[in-house]
Amino acid sequence: MIDLHTHTLLSDGALVPAEQIRRAEMAGLTILGITDHADLGTMGSILEQLLKVAQAENELEGPLLVLAGVELTHVRPRHMERAANLARSLGAQLVIAHGETLSEPVMPGTNRAAIDEGVDILAHPGLITLDDAALAARRNVFLEISGKSGHCLANGHVAKTAISRKAGLIFGSDAHEPGQFIDRAQAVRICLGAGLAPGEIDGMFAAAENFARHKDRQAEMDKVSDW
Repeated sequence: MIDLHTHTLLSDGALVPAEQIRRAEMAGLTILGITDHADLGTMGSILEQLLKVAQAENELEGPLLVLAGVELTHVRPRHMERAANLARSLGAQLVIAHGETLSEPVMPGTNRAAIDEGVDILAHPGLITLDDAALAARRNVFLEISGKSGHCLANGHVAKTAISRKAGLIFGSDAHEPGQFIDRAQAVRICLGAGLAPGEIDGMFAAAENFARHKDRQAEMDKVSDW
């Protein structure tokens, strides 16, 4: 199971990163993204800590690959470019934007600003427009099918819109505590409920793995370059 959207107590989750990693391992994950909620003021301290934990875990070369990143949360559209660039400069392996979910008052225009900036994943994008989905396809921005209560309300719309515009899809649990980790079987059921076909689901997870492995290799190359 691959899950690139989870949170620890460095934002509003329940666990320290080390326990998050262990719980994810026991839940059967092979690739874990820890992407705590962040804004322009908090991402520096969050990424410093997450990158240290991810590096220590990955040095063990165990069964679980850990990627460190942030979810730019309620960042105003006018600040999205600045926030995404800062996250990358601080070493974030994953840059997620908190999309226009139906369950929170996210500022209109956030989806477009995040896609324009080329974030890696637009989480729970709500009633994303056809034009924004088409732009996501051109910018290689994944649109999330969410396993989180509330955020999942528009999954069917997201799936249909993404498929119609050939935008990439990715599954994220948005887990904040141990009971919210989702195994592959349940993720498949959620995706089927969103209207995706089995072949589309398999392709989605294969693309997610390729993306995550690429991000890990990219980080390793950056370390060599820095040295």
